[in-house]
Amino acid sequence: MPIHRQLIVCVAVAAIGVFGGACNRDATSGGAANGKPRVALVMKTLNNPFFIDMQRGAEQAAKDLNVDLVVQAAERETDVERQMQIVENLIQARVGALALTPSGSREVVPVVGKANQANIPVVIVDTRLDQKAAADAGVKTTAFVGSDNYKGGQIIGEYLVKTSGAKAKVAILEGIPGHETGDSRVRGFRDAIKGSPGVTIVASQPANWERDQGFNVFQNILQAHPDVDTVFACNDIMALGAIEAIAAANKSGKIRVLGFDAIDDARKAITDGRMAATVAQYPDEMGRAAIEAAVKAMKGESVPADIGVRIGLITRENAARESDKK
Repeated sequence: MPIHRQLIVCVAVAAIGVFGGACNRDATSGGAANGKPRVALVMKTLNNPFFIDMQRGAEQAAKDLNVDLVVQAAERETDVERQMQIVENLIQARVGALALTPSGSREVVPVVGKANQANIPVVIVDTRLDQKAAADAGVKTTAFVGSDNYKGGQIIGEYLVKTSGAKAKVAILEGIPGHETGDSRVRGFRDAIKGSPGVTIVASQPANWERDQGFNVFQNILQAHPDVDTVFACNDIMALGAIEAIAAANKSGKIRVLGFDAIDDARKAITDGRMAATVAQYPDEMGRAAIEAAVKAMKGESVPADIGVRIGLITRENAARESDKK
């Protein structure tokens, strides 16, 4: 990873598990040894192109704002405990502000509370905290930065109704059970199709955001429901796993694949005809907006409580054109 003249990025995954001297930090001042303010971005994982794009946007914002950026993540999106350990370490290191994409909407509430106690402003990114759990614990956040996952689910559901003639047998690959992001996408999708009785959901199972689980879960669904003609995966990684399962079952071109996130591999699958559509969230814009908000909060400036990031439907008609803009 290149080290820019005005930006130091530390990337730590579970295999490394350190917040080491390469960050050039002063652990007591909330700033780096070079005198710049230090901000942390803690993501769910660095093994997903969505979060790599988010990191890129955050890096650019940090460079523009002349702050040091620490980027850390667990190895797997499901490793909530590791993410909480990372946040606790950053609190102890006295970062000036924290941007966090929660691996668990409820589980991370206590560690956000610890940041509150340390007077470290927290910006939540992409996945909202569980509102009830946060309220019950008296936990406060500076802002939420992200797209409307419910609306995205509606968009892809409306696309299915329109392009299928309101007739489809659908399998859903969910994210992590109880995870706000995936739950909102599924809810939006279900609400979009509920007025079309010809569109039926024959199976809905978690695949935990992962490609190998997307493959295994959808392979099992195909065996149980060989008449499935559509799969909606709550992220593109799982959708790509489903595409592999479809190919293994010799059903390529016979099952409509819908995803979410518009990562580059999904866009290519759309232009190649292996995937029908996905929803773009523009994670690079999320990363930029999150760091901008965190820096403002660190300086005591006012920050909007909800900072929306655009979303849009990506199909074969615009997949290549949209990709060129990235």
